[in-house]
Amino acid sequence: MAGWLDSPIFNLLEGGLDGLGLRQRVLADNIANNDTPDFKRSDVSFDKILQATMDSMNNTAAVSGTEPGHIPIIGTGLTSDGFVVKDENTTYRNDGNNVDIDLEMTRLAENTLQYNSLSRMLTMHLSMLKQAIQE
Repeated sequence: MAGWLDSPIFNLLEGGLDGLGLRQRVLADNIANNDTPDFKRSDVSFDKILQATMDSMNNTAAVSGTEPGHIPIIGTGLTSDGFVVKDENTTYRNDGNNVDIDLEMTRLAENTLQYNSLSRMLTMHLSMLKQAIQE
C-alpha cells in the first residue's frame, strides 16, 4: 500500500520547492558577490531538477516504518550536484564579474513568487488529504 504522502502531486511539489529553495540560495550568493572581482554568476537548471524528481518518483523505495500503519517517508534527496550551472562565458564589468544586480533582483523576485505559488499548492493538497481523512 502506498503511503499518504507518496503521490505524484506531492512528490512533484516537494521537488519543485527543493529546486526553488536551491535557486534562492544561488541567487542570494550572486547578489552577495556583486562586488567581488572575477566572480561568475550561477543559476539552477530547473529542468534537470524536475527530471531528477520524476526519476526519483519512479525509482524511490518507501522507507518502512516500525509498525504497519506508519506513513512512509518519501523524499527527493536533492542536492546541488549537477543542478547549479556557472556562467563562465560572460563578463558584465571590467573586473571580470558578470553579476547584473538588477537582473539578479528580478530573478530573485520571480523565484519568490514561484516558491509561494508552489507552497500554496502544497498547502491545498495537504488540506484536501486532511479533509478526506476527517470524513
